[in-house]
Amino acid sequence: MSKNIIQDMKKVKYVKKEEPVEKIIERADRPESRIFSRPKFSEPEFTEEGNNNRQKYSLWLVALVSIVFLFFAISFLFSGAKITINPKVVDISINNNFSAVKDSNNSDVLSFDLVAISGEENKIVEVSTQKDLSMKAEGTVVIYNNFSSLPQALNIDTRLEGSNGKIYKTKEKIKVPGMTSDGNPGSIEVGIYASDPGEEYNSTPLDFKIFGFKGSSKYEKFYARSKGDIKGGISGSFYQIEDTEKLAVISELENSLKEKLLQKITDQIPDGFVLFKDAIFLDVKNSNDNFTSKNSQVPVVMKGTLYGFLFNEQKLTKKIIETSLEGYDGSSVYLSNVHDLKFSILNSENLSFKDIKNIDFNLNGTSKVVWNFDTEKLVGDLLSKKKKDFNQILSEYPNIESADLVIKPAWENSFPDKSEDIKVIVNYPN
Repeated sequence: MSKNIIQDMKKVKYVKKEEPVEKIIERADRPESRIFSRPKFSEPEFTEEGNNNRQKYSLWLVALVSIVFLFFAISFLFSGAKITINPKVVDISINNNFSAVKDSNNSDVLSFDLVAISGEENKIVEVSTQKDLSMKAEGTVVIYNNFSSLPQALNIDTRLEGSNGKIYKTKEKIKVPGMTSDGNPGSIEVGIYASDPGEEYNSTPLDFKIFGFKGSSKYEKFYARSKGDIKGGISGSFYQIEDTEKLAVISELENSLKEKLLQKITDQIPDGFVLFKDAIFLDVKNSNDNFTSKNSQVPVVMKGTLYGFLFNEQKLTKKIIETSLEGYDGSSVYLSNVHDLKFSILNSENLSFKDIKNIDFNLNGTSKVVWNFDTEKLVGDLLSKKKKDFNQILSEYPNIESADLVIKPAWENSFPDKSEDIKVIVNYPN
């Protein structure tokens, strides 16, 4: 039997899928009110592995941007120019004589200042044995001739009568100069000694008459005055320092006194002045010439004055270079080690510090002549200039031998526009 195909077919129900619309909900108590509710859409789903990868890429990107920003920030923070200068330098050898005048205001004449400072050192020396000693007091006098314009000869051992009533004698034969044309008495200096040993001849400065002229017209016109004390006279039993130990004590006290006084002078030297280590002289006097004492503790007191010749460094440098550097054009220069030159006084045996007016001296040694240049002007000339113009600008400074330039950051092609951002280092020789 044939099947009824139509009967066998089942009716399939299709449900129409409505497009999303706003759903209107009416509230029973307030029908006029409507609440619009939008349908919910599902959000895309990501796996946990995907999330981690995206976070890593984001972090790396942020880090890279930060590093680049930090690099540029640091580059600009440390931006600027650094110039290392090698000035013009010439080696010279010095061995020349010079003359200088004390306290001269003449710019064409080399001047010097005489500095002086006094002090004393002392030491007690223990002596174990006594000696019988007999010594005569000694000193120095100046004899004056106010009698005639003719010189007056005096023999050795000419007797001088002191204002203390004691007799002293001259140590050598002399000739007292006559009066000068303007009426001033002639004078001469000579050493004297007491006629007898003993402490009673020791004295502070005395006035003298020439004993042999007593009763003549010359007696009042010839006279003498001692320079300093008359001392050293003793007679009796004394403790005395032995000669070998005496020399050691003298050397020790002199060195100590010289060092102490030199330090005091050095501390007072103004900037721009030179005091050569060989231009200092110590004049010492021992208050105990015989190194004796009545007891076993013998005092030694060393008194002295340290003299030094002080020079203006700039003026002295100019004189040295003018005589030692051929073709010097008067440029601003200095000597790298001027203080180390060896200084020596010429004719030092005739040197008297009390009435010194001028000196002749020699300077010997090697040095470097270093040319100065205006650092501030160089910086001013470089402000805001192109890096490529550096050598041209540098050529305008003949006192510069060479220079090295570093500009930061490296890609910068111009100098800073502020002077504080340009640093200049000069390699001056020691």
